[in-house]
Amino acid sequence: MKLQPHPDSKEITVTCAVITVSDTRTTETDKSGQLIQQLLLTANYAVGVYKIIKDEPAQIQAQIEFLGKSANIDALIFNGGTGIAPRDTTYDAIEKLLEKTLPGFGELFRFLSYQEIGSRAIASRAVAGIYKNKLIFSLPGSSNAVLLGMEKLILPELVHLVTQMQKQDPRLLH
Repeated sequence: MKLQPHPDSKEITVTCAVITVSDTRTTETDKSGQLIQQLLLTANYAVGVYKIIKDEPAQIQAQIEFLGKSANIDALIFNGGTGIAPRDTTYDAIEKLLEKTLPGFGELFRFLSYQEIGSRAIASRAVAGIYKNKLIFSLPGSSNAVLLGMEKLILPELVHLVTQMQKQDPRLLH
């Protein structure tokens, strides 16, 4: 028997930024970035920003800090740079900025990946968390990994997670 979480009480519009981290991809060759956008739009989410940036920690962090100030963006979805090669710096750049982490995201992503690709899943450093009240997800750059992460983890929980982040702390309502 598959457990179903409680339904979200309200419909909200979620606007996402899609950022591909790559030294070689262009808008024409960025299949994973295009796939994320397509999946978001099909699920009735909005794409407010789409960018390709180099796998440079300073560029990744600058993008997070810039988008962290945007009132129009609820979630940032990165793809690429999550492996262990010397140029894979996305995890390191993002992890340093996260105010809260969602360890279950990476754990479940690697578990689901293991079911598809076996022990190679241990090399993935997929991560998720919160920065300045924005959700951040970081997926590997392969289209198969993007499809897995989006369909099994991100799309089913996006509204719930954004709703949880938007709740007011009752201690601050005096």
